[in-house]
Amino acid sequence: MAIKPAYVKKTGTILLERYPDAFTTDFEQNKESVEKLTNVESKGVRNRIAGYVTRKKSSQAAAA
Repeated sequence: MAIKPAYVKKTGTILLERYPDAFTTDFEQNKESVEKLTNVESKGVRNRIAGYVTRKKSSQAAAA
């Protein structure tokens, strides 16, 4: 597993804390949510954040 840059983790964690219902285990939906809720202009950074959030939600769903 690749180590994520700190800004990706920090942004993803903040988004999950503030908007827990805006994200699911679906990457495509999470991409749209990240685009709406942040001012990240880079598609690559947006996708990394969405991927991080998707993995976090997937692990939370598996643990529940």
